[in-house]
Order: sequence, then structure tokens, then C-alpha cells
Amino acid sequence: MNRIMRKLRRNYNVRIGFFIVAGMISILHLVSCGGEKTKDGVSVSPRMPDGEANVLVSRLAGTWYNERSAQLETGIRAFFEMVPRGGYRHVSGLILPHAGYAYSGKVAAIGVKQIEGKQFHRVVILGPSHRYPMENNVSVPPFTHYRTPLGDIPLDREFIERLKTSVFVKSIRKVHEYEHSIQIQLPFLQVAIGEFLLVPVIVGRLNAYTADTIAALLLSLVDEETLVAVSSDFIHFGPNYGYLPFTDDVERNIEKLDMEACDYILRKDPAGFRSFCERTGATICGRDAIEILLSMCGPETEPLLLDYETSGKITGDMTNSVSYASFVITGGWKKPENVPSEPISGVLSEIEQGDLLLLARKTLEYYMEYKEMPEPEGLGIGISPAMEAIRGAFVTLSKDGRLKGCIGDVFPLSPLYKVVMKHAVNAAVHDTRFQPVTKDEVGELEIEISVLTMPQPVDSYKEIVIGRQGIVLSKMDRSAVFLPQVAPQQGWGLEETLANLALKAGLPGDSWKDGCEFFVFEADVFKEGHDLRP
Repeated sequence: MNRIMRKLRRNYNVRIGFFIVAGMISILHLVSCGGEKTKDGVSVSPRMPDGEANVLVSRLAGTWYNERSAQLETGIRAFFEMVPRGGYRHVSGLILPHAGYAYSGKVAAIGVKQIEGKQFHRVVILGPSHRYPMENNVSVPPFTHYRTPLGDIPLDREFIERLKTSVFVKSIRKVHEYEHSIQIQLPFLQVAIGEFLLVPVIVGRLNAYTADTIAALLLSLVDEETLVAVSSDFIHFGPNYGYLPFTDDVERNIEKLDMEACDYILRKDPAGFRSFCERTGATICGRDAIEILLSMCGPETEPLLLDYETSGKITGDMTNSVSYASFVITGGWKKPENVPSEPISGVLSEIEQGDLLLLARKTLEYYMEYKEMPEPEGLGIGISPAMEAIRGAFVTLSKDGRLKGCIGDVFPLSPLYKVVMKHAVNAAVHDTRFQPVTKDEVGELEIEISVLTMPQPVDSYKEIVIGRQGIVLSKMDRSAVFLPQVAPQQGWGLEETLANLALKAGLPGDSWKDGCEFFVFEADVFKEGHDLRP
């Protein structure tokens, strides 16, 4: 802890807890003062599309920050003038606090100041859900724009639709309407970098597999013009938060706990960070979003702690206190291996297909026994180069001819053998359509693996070839996937397949006829019970 705090003070030559009294008075004044306002208390951006926008209007204006655009921008620029800039050339990510600006504004400002004037085509913000419990999934919004007093920010709908191909990505409207962790960051970003496309992701409580899957999915979609920001406060201490791990020397012990968490971030250790939170019960609201960010970090990525503060020191009362920290992430994210675009039929030999099926079964047996993922070497299965290739794949589990679970990655995210291992477990215990598989049922399951080609968009549903191509249907905030074998198994033609796919997405059965986007892919399908090995 002392090492981190000394380095923080030395790098910025400022005292931790620095908060100019005059500056605080000025900002509090800005929060309470007003001027002329436009309709509905916000300024309307000229970029607003006529008749097509589905806009989320931020509910924070007038409470968490100033509702008048001029005063809001002036206040943010005043924050920027209070904090130093480190001159980092390649900023790829940030971790920022999300309290009202009078409390965490200065700490947030020192993070956002590092990207001031830089150009980003897209900003992905990962924030926790405070009002609505979300278990093992994340949510992206159905909106086209977010609105603050500084104008409208368009969402990157194409990026969002790609995210929604994962079974762990939902679109829950009410989660986004009332969640402040994303909305609080937007005015700072608008002042710092101007125009950008926004991807808001509300993160629920995740297990390690899902966090890793979301990280891999993001890595497959981000580029050098994408900023990834995590919105999180740190330790919430006191009776208001139900967290009282100590009663003596409260200020020092809170800082010690926060700095231990920060150390895992600086070491890019997602597993250690998760273990720390579970061991200490640390009330870090964005813990799962931080874990996703850390899982995206590669050898060239370096997190740096910029500032740290607590609300208790600001108010002079440590009875209840929330901690704020800001980090800048420099360097590039992990670089996924090249994804082949050719069809994959014939790439896997029959021996390799048999090995993948055996790997899925042994992984599932091991997980049911020990509640953790094994290493393939420990299962006695060799991994061939074809099994290490980056592929999309699904694992389907059946019992007595009835589906028990089916989960996978439509877009290539990870080495094929890892996809098979991960989704053998996910199909068994995390497919919410079915009761989790029990340890006693594993021996009765039939395992089927579908290895996919890269999904490609089609201009019209009429181009889809039933029986040969799988389909991803997407419309507004809904999406669903059918593997190629589904339609022949059910005896469906094209229109009947699309009607059932729309129903699976929660849409009316005829909604596929208008306004839908379609992606298609092919698959090599193999299952147990067939002679694959010579």
C-alpha cells in the first residue's frame, strides 16, 4: 500500500485527498445555480435524427450535476484546470468513479483529462447495476441515443448487435433508464473528446467464465479508435452500506483495503482481484466490470493509478464513506489471433472431432466433481493446431432425445478447445431455459458440438439456405440464433424457421418480414454415438 501511495504522490506531486476548498464551493454553487434552459431542461443536439431516434434522457441533470449546459461545461472545465495531465500517448482505457460531481468530480477529472482532445470513434462504458439485480449477464440498451444537457450521443448499434449474439448479453430497458453509473460519465466525455459513438454495458454479478467470455467478445470487436472505460467506486464503508470490517483507525484501514484492490489492478490480475473481493467482502460496486477490463489487458497494456479520495475525508465524517479512484490504461489490448474467413468443413479430422467430444465430457465430469475448470493436459487429451484455432462453436446437451442445454459463441473469440470446455459447462449449468444438469445426469447426456464459420450479413432473408446455414436474427433490442441443424430437425421451411426464430427473440412471429438484420454461418456438426475414430 505504501509503495502505491508514494508512487501516486510522486507522479503527480499532489497530496492524496487534495481538493481545493474554493473549487468545491464553486462546483457546489454550479450545482445549485441555473440559467435559461431549453425545452425539457436540456439542449437538443442538431445531430438528432428526425422521427427515428429512441432517446434515453439522463435523469441525473439537476441533482448529480448541473442541468444547464453552459454551467455544466464550465464546471467540468474548471475540474480539468485543477488536475495535471500525464502526457500519455496511447490511452486505451480508464477506470472512473461515479458519485455526484461535488464528491468524485475531481478524481474523475484527472482520469478524463488524460484523453482531452484525443480522437475516439467509439467509447465502451462498463458500469454496475445498482437498482436491479442481474445474475450472470450484462445488458446493452435498446436506445439509439443518450441525452445529457450537452447534447445527444449516438449509440453504436452495429457494435451492440454483435455483442447481443452472446447468450450472456441481454437488453433490459429499465436497467439503463435508472442506472447512474453510465450516465454520470457522459458529460465529462462530451467535454473532453467531443463526438463519439457510445456502447453502454451494464454489468451484473458474473462468474469467472462469463466475465472471461464478455472480455473475449469485447476484444474481438474493439479497435485502436475504441476507448474502454469502467465506471466504479471502491470501498463503501459504514452502516449505510452494511460493511463494517473494522471499527478502529477507520480512515487508514479503508485506504489499506482500497490500495490492496488497486494493487491487483496494477498487476493486471483478474483472478487475484476476484479472490480479493470474495475474501474480504470488499464493497467495490464495479468489481465485475473491472474484472472484465483486467481480462482484456495484454503484455503491452499498463494500468496506472492517478488519484484516490474518499467521501469521508471530503465531509470530515468517516461514519459512512465511499472511496473514489481513477486509473488510466495505456498500451493496446490483447491482440486476438487472426480469424480465418474460409469455411471450416474438413479442417478437423475425425480423430480431432472425437477428442473434442471427449474433452467436453471429461471437462463436464471434472467440473461436477470439483466445481472448477480443469486443464486439458490434466484430462489426458492433446490439443492439436486445428483445436487451437480461433473458432465460434456451440455445445449442445441432450438427454433421451430432449434438449438440456445449448450455449456457444457465434463469433470467433477464443481457441476452439477452450470454447468447447467453457460451453460444455455453461450448457450444463448456465442455460436459463433449463434446470441445471446434476452430477448424476452427466453419464446420461449426449454431447453434440457445432463448429462455426465466420457469420456474414445477408441483404435479404431470401438469400438464406435452410439446412446448410445457421441464422442470427436481430431487430432493435432483440436477437436470437438457430444452428443449421435446427430447421431440418423440426421439419421447417424458410418462413417457418424465421417465424420461430422471431418468437425465440421475443418478437411477434411475423416480425422477420420487415426491419430485421440477418447473419448466416455454416457448421461442422458432430456428436457422440457416431464412429469418429478409426
